[in-house]
Amino acid sequence: MFSKRIAIDLGTANTLVWVAGKGIVMNEPTVVAMGAEDGRVVAVGLEAKEMLGRTPGNIVASRPMRDGVIADYAVTEAMLRYFIQKVCGRMFVFKPEVMICVPAGVTQVERRAVLDASLSAGAKVAYLIDEPLAAAIGAKIPIAAASGNMIMDIGGGSAEAAVISLGGVVIHKSVRVAGNKIDEAIATYLKRKYNLLVGETTAEEVKLRLGSAIVLEKVDEIEVKGRDNVTGLPRAVAITSTEITEAIRPTLLAIIGAAKGVLEETPPELASDIIDKGIVMSGGTSMLRNLYRLMTELMGVPCHVAEDALLCVVRGTGVALENIDLYKRSIVRR
Repeated sequence: MFSKRIAIDLGTANTLVWVAGKGIVMNEPTVVAMGAEDGRVVAVGLEAKEMLGRTPGNIVASRPMRDGVIADYAVTEAMLRYFIQKVCGRMFVFKPEVMICVPAGVTQVERRAVLDASLSAGAKVAYLIDEPLAAAIGAKIPIAAASGNMIMDIGGGSAEAAVISLGGVVIHKSVRVAGNKIDEAIATYLKRKYNLLVGETTAEEVKLRLGSAIVLEKVDEIEVKGRDNVTGLPRAVAITSTEITEAIRPTLLAIIGAAKGVLEETPPELASDIIDKGIVMSGGTSMLRNLYRLMTELMGVPCHVAEDALLCVVRGTGVALENIDLYKRSIVRR
């Protein structure tokens, strides 16, 4: 077997790449900067993210994934080609086998787009796996057992809640509300209350520094810089963590609503298993301060964040790729 096996977590915010025998080799933002005229890739990942909102007229920096699915096919294909070439070298003789995870709620057309993009980018065979299943495998949940396990995967573009039993997804709900919508809620709040316009990078920084799902006992405060909506001039305002908690609460309630919806439809036998074991949370946004506490409080079921929550999905995709016969019922092949 000379061809490499690559697992990719193609997220809205970050893309992670895992290679058989090596583990996780890349973790970069899902951002591509391209030449406006020739469509040539100028930068991908971290380098491109730093260009967001700062590019001259001849370069366009964009996020090709939106709400967990492909929004710009050509750019996604260019990005996948870049990642595959970075792993296999520019001149690879043996095409790799690639497995990509997709949200459980995506349509057949959206699945086909991911498969086609992988094959066009240089894959020999492309596989798809549902994100909740990959997250559960990565969080070391015994998915093949005849008992219910619930996983809540909250990423950048979508949040997914799923109940898994006997190696398959029993019930799932996907909402296209997650980390990016939290950033948007912060930017909207600053615009409404302070007439301050900020970009998505600044909004994300505010979320990371001040964001909390529950009001903190010790209130934090930082200075946020942006552009005044009235005068058009640069301005800075001081913001507290309590204000941010208030601004992001409706978004968090929409995310938790997906988990509630799944629990309401879960068969009683599986529901009793979930009450015993609790809900496992994965994905980058699950690491928001005190989100697990808010979920536990509102749902009455203990919630806990998985170890290395950000890496669960890509690690699970990698394990599924290495043990393809074991998980073949859960995988789409092309």
